[in-house]
Amino acid sequence: MPATLSIIRNVFVDAGERRMALAVWSTMFAAGNALGPLVGGTLLAHFHWGSVFLVAVPILVLMLVGVPFCVPESRDPMPGPVDVPSMFLSLGALAPIAWAIKSFVHPEERGFAVAMLAVGVVCGIAFVRRQLRSRTPMLDLRLFRSTAFTGSVLMNLMAMFSLTGFLFFIAQHLQLVAGLDPFASGVVLIPGSVLTIVAGLAVVPVVARVAPRWVVSVSLLFSAAAYALVAVLGHHASIAALAFAFVLLGIGIGASETVTNDLIISTAPADKAGAASAMSETAYEIGAVLGTAVLGTILATTYRAHVVVPGGLSSTAHTAAQETLGGAVSAASSLGGPTGQALLESARAAFDSGVTITAGVAAVLMVIAAAGAVVMLKRR
Repeated sequence: MPATLSIIRNVFVDAGERRMALAVWSTMFAAGNALGPLVGGTLLAHFHWGSVFLVAVPILVLMLVGVPFCVPESRDPMPGPVDVPSMFLSLGALAPIAWAIKSFVHPEERGFAVAMLAVGVVCGIAFVRRQLRSRTPMLDLRLFRSTAFTGSVLMNLMAMFSLTGFLFFIAQHLQLVAGLDPFASGVVLIPGSVLTIVAGLAVVPVVARVAPRWVVSVSLLFSAAAYALVAVLGHHASIAALAFAFVLLGIGIGASETVTNDLIISTAPADKAGAASAMSETAYEIGAVLGTAVLGTILATTYRAHVVVPGGLSSTAHTAAQETLGGAVSAASSLGGPTGQALLESARAAFDSGVTITAGVAAVLMVIAAAGAVVMLKRR
């Protein structure tokens, strides 16, 4: 995906055309999000779960055959060597930190989680030092000297943070609390996915007249409003309300992603388009990791604090019910009767309590990000 952004930067030299190309690029990302739950839900309803992976194979084969004929060549005239140590340092930074965030909720694992956090920080520092000293860095951190570039990357990260965090709990709520099947859950998300596409295209003429910092800031406030709606409604959130919240989120994500990606590759020099694109994609991935890890951890911690697991379960089933809503649903099914129903109701209530707190925290973070966009993108 960084290569696709780099190609757009080199093929579309006109700012207006490039912005529209980036809007189309972002809408394809949103279209994939819309189709994924529908196709996946249909396959899960009729075939083995492995089919959700196999369905991608013919698409990828078509891409491998077609891309050499359809995509113009674009390359760095003086590429640097493959930096294998930097690859391992980046993995050594991100993986332990994400694991530590997810594991910190377990009291028996907190000591090891702190140790892993320290490992991640040390590897991260070593990675940064190596990139700054290298003549051909794997990730050119000098690009962050531009405040507009740094702000765009951070806003890009926060947009993905909000999207993945929202999808993390809404998918579970729709299927395990509301009782929808995977396909029906995908249908609920269609309006939001469609509005993501529309917003990504509609923002192009807007940003030509309105300063990007205001467009990005308002876009992130849409995401904040989506989370605030979920937090306020809490246990009383209906399927229609959740669908509307995802519409608000989709508008914010679609608009902000188009603008921030344009800012990222337009504020960097043309010969650094590949590096800038890599930064954008890295922000995507780190935002997705943090959205799941941070918001997922808050949700899991609240769930464990509120769920009441009855006796009569095996140690494995008891642990599963205590850990996740999915485990509780499975345990309640095996118990059956009033006891199983009581566990199911307790687990669903505990999960929704966690969603309320998680959504409130996310709403505050999105408001802070919106304020950061106004300040950091001021000198664009």
